[in-house]
Amino acid sequence: MSGTRSDRLYRVGAGLVAGAVPLVLAAILVFILFDGLPAIRYMGVQFWTSISWNLGNEYGTALTVRNGVQAMQGASFGILPYILGTLLTSVVALVIAVPLGVGTALFLSEWAPARLRTFLSALVELLAGVPSVVYGLWGLAVVVPAVGASVAPWMAAHLGFIPFFAGSPGSGPGLLAAGVVLAIMVLPLIAATTRDAMIQTPQAQREAAYALGLTKWEAVSAVVLRGSRPAIVGASILGLGRALGETMAVLMVCGGAVNLLPGNLYGPVNTLAAVIASQLDSALTDSTQMAVHALAAVALTLFVISLIVNGLARLIVREEARA
Repeated sequence: MSGTRSDRLYRVGAGLVAGAVPLVLAAILVFILFDGLPAIRYMGVQFWTSISWNLGNEYGTALTVRNGVQAMQGASFGILPYILGTLLTSVVALVIAVPLGVGTALFLSEWAPARLRTFLSALVELLAGVPSVVYGLWGLAVVVPAVGASVAPWMAAHLGFIPFFAGSPGSGPGLLAAGVVLAIMVLPLIAATTRDAMIQTPQAQREAAYALGLTKWEAVSAVVLRGSRPAIVGASILGLGRALGETMAVLMVCGGAVNLLPGNLYGPVNTLAAVIASQLDSALTDSTQMAVHALAAVALTLFVISLIVNGLARLIVREEARA
């Protein structure tokens, strides 16, 4: 009887904890939705299609009324550059991090000696726990000068025939620097997740590949990589989700562009998360609170993008598992 009662209590407790997750998610969504609606009403569709972001004359008393809501005179909230900046920095990060992460996972699971494998695996997992502000400081001190002095000029000179690689290499802060920092941040997640999947590949499958005359690399590519493909895709999407929401590290190296679309790979950009962090203090001085509502709408946009990415991730991983 006591065992049955304990099992019942455990099921109820587990159900409450599991049910709290979607409730918290729904509560956050409802809060930022209602808090961001005034800004969306004020700007309409131009909130997502305009490139003009201006908090307005915060020291004046004149107000602008539009669609039944009021804001400071000259206020305009267009977040298209920040949407593009968020997506582009995340894509650049994945282009760098996925090959490095998969390569690291292959080395750890297939070629590294046992003692070295244990040490390097712990080191990779340790990188995932480094605070983002530390990555930001490292990026500001190392990545930004390297990009401005060497990497960007070399790429502009040798890859300028590719449109997005042409143009001024800039001074360092910008899309490329932010992408590199984000790549280092998501690399441990991709590498650790992929390594765990590769280790689970049955040894019998490897031996069968060797029995057919395959070389080490042929066996790894045909058995380990193919069997780990769903995990690689899932890890990449998880890394994308991490990159989309990163704030402080990106804010420190992205260049803080305002009202400016990214012109090439080296130009300054800004992201949705970084804008929220950088504009919050100024927004709080808005007597109409429209600037705060605009930041809530920015958060809503980032939230929706993250939900879409996670939903697509589940579909892609499911299809890869079936293949």
